[in-house]
Amino acid sequence: MDHQPGRPPTGPPPTAPAPSDRRAPDRRALAAAAVTVVLWASAFVSIRAAAPYYAPGALALGRLLTASLALAVVLAVKRVPLPPRQAWPGILTSGVLWFGLYMVALNWGEQGVDAGTAAMVVNIGPLVIALLGGWLLKEGFPPMLLAGMAVSFTGAVVVGLSTSDGGSASLGGVLLCLLAALAYGAGVVAQKPALSYATPLQVTAYGCFVGTAVTLPFAWQLLTRLPEAPPAATLNMLYLGLFPTALAFTTWTYALSRTTAGKMGATTYAVPAVVILIAWPVLDEVPAPLTLLGGAICLTGVAVSRRRRAPRRPAEG
Repeated sequence: MDHQPGRPPTGPPPTAPAPSDRRAPDRRALAAAAVTVVLWASAFVSIRAAAPYYAPGALALGRLLTASLALAVVLAVKRVPLPPRQAWPGILTSGVLWFGLYMVALNWGEQGVDAGTAAMVVNIGPLVIALLGGWLLKEGFPPMLLAGMAVSFTGAVVVGLSTSDGGSASLGGVLLCLLAALAYGAGVVAQKPALSYATPLQVTAYGCFVGTAVTLPFAWQLLTRLPEAPPAATLNMLYLGLFPTALAFTTWTYALSRTTAGKMGATTYAVPAVVILIAWPVLDEVPAPLTLLGGAICLTGVAVSRRRRAPRRPAEG
């Protein structure tokens, strides 16, 4: 990483490295985003394995506790100081909304709706990021980004319809998934300004600590489920904390520090397609043709959103 973890910048916030569409894509940021997408996709598989044995709040707390312990070790080894005070509003907001509220609301909401419906509702999140980023962060509304997100959202709807079990979704479950999507979008937008003052590791670690504190009311629930859950379910919970949370959220903030919130949000539309590819061999879930089509549409939309508009040619006299 370009930032020195132990030396947060002082004085006025530095200029964002590469939010402009006029610059060439940052390959390290793209690689970090790719790691995030793959690990977040794998999280859906692990959640399916652990959810029958852990209640929503207990699963969220176990995941966050594991991530917090891992990140605390990294902070101690690298001797990373506390983030500067200017970064704390964004860290606190993202910690409460994204690390805390999002994880509990999504786990809880999926108990009342099938996976397909949950995926469709939660995929409103990147649209929230684009709208709030364009308005609050002054990122604007690039036409290629909006077009790509519209294509990707269509693909997410196709995937959701193809994987829906046809059952009735409860209103409470849909509202909880919608709450998760809004918390996710607002949490990401809150992270972006914090990255002007603190390193990606600091923003991730302390946001995770805040999320852990928010979910502490579920501690008794977690303690009662631990002895009863099979080892495989607990291992999946630990995996969720170490990789899709501690590692993937760090690569996410690294990439977010080097591009716009809107583009990072659009990148997450690749997750449904990767979930299909992972679930195929791991869970022996052979995707239907409509599911594959939806995944392809999602990837096409991501590609469109990452494209830069061709500069206009001067009019010939």
